[in-house]
Amino acid sequence: MPSNQSPASKIAGLLITILSCAAPSRVSAQPAFELDWEWPQVPMGENWLTGGIGGMCIDSRDHVYLLNRQNVVAQDLDGARLAPPIIELDSKGAVVNGWGDPELLGPRLHDCHVDADNNMWIVASGTGYIQKYSSEGELQMQIGESGTFDSSDGTRRGEPLNSDRAQFFLPAAIDVDANNGDIYVADGELPGGNYRIAVLDSSGQFLRQWPLFRTESDRDITPLPHCLRLSKDGLVYVCDRRADRIQVFDKQGNFIRNIFVGFTPASPVTDRASGDRGSAVVLAFSADEAQRYLYVINQNSVKVEVLEREGGRVVSSFGNGPGRYRGQFTLPHGIGVDSRGNVYIAEQEGRRVQKYELLGQTGSGGI
Repeated sequence: MPSNQSPASKIAGLLITILSCAAPSRVSAQPAFELDWEWPQVPMGENWLTGGIGGMCIDSRDHVYLLNRQNVVAQDLDGARLAPPIIELDSKGAVVNGWGDPELLGPRLHDCHVDADNNMWIVASGTGYIQKYSSEGELQMQIGESGTFDSSDGTRRGEPLNSDRAQFFLPAAIDVDANNGDIYVADGELPGGNYRIAVLDSSGQFLRQWPLFRTESDRDITPLPHCLRLSKDGLVYVCDRRADRIQVFDKQGNFIRNIFVGFTPASPVTDRASGDRGSAVVLAFSADEAQRYLYVINQNSVKVEVLEREGGRVVSSFGNGPGRYRGQFTLPHGIGVDSRGNVYIAEQEGRRVQKYELLGQTGSGGI
C-alpha cells in the first residue's frame, strides 16, 4: 500500500526513531567503565619493582596510594629496584613519592584511608595496632602496642579477646568519620584473630565495639570482617567475607541489613576447590553525592560487581575475569574511587594497579 506521508514527514519520522533508539534508558541507568591502558605510567619511580599490592586509598587531590608488600622474586632485583612500601601516584599515574619503613609499618599491609587533613591511616593486618602518618610519611600516632595482640596471652597464638580497649588482633580495614574524627576499625582479617568492629575517638580512646551479625541459621559461619567503609549518610558497610555478603550497620552497631553477593562457577567444580575466596572482599562507593552504587571486588568470579546501594541489586560487573593480561585480575584485593568516579583496582598476586575510567552512565545523567 502506498504511503500518504510526504518525504519531509518520512525524514522527520526516521530521525525520531533513530534518536529514540539512541537515547539511553532512564530505567536501566548504571555506570559504564573503560580500562585506561596508559595508567599508571611505567616504569614507576627509579625502575621500581612492586610486590603484592595489599590495599590502596585515594586522597582529595585524586592521588592514589598503594600498599606494597614488597614480596618480590629476589632474582628480579637484578633488573630493578625494590619499591618502597608506600607509593604515591598523581592523577596521571606518575610517581609523586615513595616512603615507609617496613619494620615500623608491620607485616601484611592491608588497608589505608586518607582523612580530610591528608593524614594517612594504615592497617598492617599481621599486627595488633593501627598507625597514622603525615602526607610525607612521618609517624604521628600509633594506636595499640607493637608486639602485642588483643589475645589471652598477648601473642598471636593466644585466644582472641575482643576486649574493650584500643588493642587489636589481625586488623583488616579502617575508615575515619569526616564529621567527628572517630576511627572505625574492622578487627579480624583471618580466623583465630578478633571478629569485631571497634570504634575509637580521634585521640585513640576506645568508645565501643560490635561483632558481625549472626542468627541461628548462620552462626557457624566464621565471622571475618574483611573490609569497612562509612557512607555519607551515616552507615557502616562491612564485608562479611566468609558469608559472601556485606553487612550494614548504623554507627552504634545496630544491624540494618545484609547485601548478598553471589557467583556462578564458570567451570565444573568436581574435584577442585570452589567459592572459598569470597564474593564480597572489599568495596568502595560511587563518587556521586548520594553514593548510589557499591563497587565490590568478587574474588570468586574475579570481577568487580556494581550494586545499587539502596536495594543491593547487582546491575552490572566489569573486568575480564582471572588472568594477567590487561583488564584481567589476579587476586584483586584493593579498590578505590576518585572524585571523577574512576575506579582503581589493586591486585595482590597480580602486583599491579589498574584504572577503569568512568565513561558515564548507561541511562540518564552522570553519577
